Amino acid sequence: MIHRKSTLLMAPALGWLTALMVIPCALLLALAFFRRGIYGGIEYTFTLENLALVFDPLYAGIFLKSAWIAGLATVIAVVIGYAAAYAIASMPRHRQPVLLFLAVLPFWSNYLVRTYAWIVLLNREGLITMLARSFGYEGEMPRLLYTESAVVVGLVYNYLPFVILACYAPLARMNPELTEASRDLGASAFTTFRRVVLPQSVPGIAAGAVFVFVLSIGNFVTPALLGGGQFQMIGNLIYAQFLTANDWPFGAAIAMVLIAIMMALLFAQTYATERASGHRDGRGAAAS
Repeated sequence: MIHRKSTLLMAPALGWLTALMVIPCALLLALAFFRRGIYGGIEYTFTLENLALVFDPLYAGIFLKSAWIAGLATVIAVVIGYAAAYAIASMPRHRQPVLLFLAVLPFWSNYLVRTYAWIVLLNREGLITMLARSFGYEGEMPRLLYTESAVVVGLVYNYLPFVILACYAPLARMNPELTEASRDLGASAFTTFRRVVLPQSVPGIAAGAVFVFVLSIGNFVTPALLGGGQFQMIGNLIYAQFLTANDWPFGAAIAMVLIAIMMALLFAQTYATERASGHRDGRGAAAS
């Protein structure tokens, strides 16, 4: 009876996911095995050429470039986000909700608006240049906009709240008596952090890192606006295949490879979380 009720309760969510995620992904997968028509469109002839073309050095280079930018954004976001989450979790309980509200406040504005704001900040006549001039700098300002660095900054800024929230959850649940016991036993602050705090926050770090990397590697808005078309990321390539080149099968093949990478990362994050949980449970059982 309980199992039947649970199934009924999950049915709307499962139906929603099936209709709007599973079926579109299945159609996309099927599309990757057909040919592009001579004048665009789809020619329903089975082929593996699209998947083979994805691993051509030209497109493999775009994958690697995208992975590098997404990885750099992930590392920076995790370092900054974990430090912010640790600081929030260390505050008195009554102040933490306000600080979390301020951390997620950027989500209240549109993604495009937040990205355009960085164009205002980074362009040659933007706020950063004006501040430099006000402090007496008269030289030629380095180019800040339409660079890889600008794209990384935009990605970090837009996805940083995900890391803060993901890292805050395990830090807020942590038993403060564990750190107190570590310090009482003679461990330094750094040793307590490395041996007690950090292992228990691994699931949050892994979740935040996967969030940022997965969202960054497939992003096409930020590279288009802050990169200015100076280089391509994999999201821009997929966008171009569907809406410019009219090569839907090849675009579907690239998208499926990207989805496969994302799924592998999600499985790795789940494995890291379960391993960390099992390690904590094992230590708790040994201690008891």
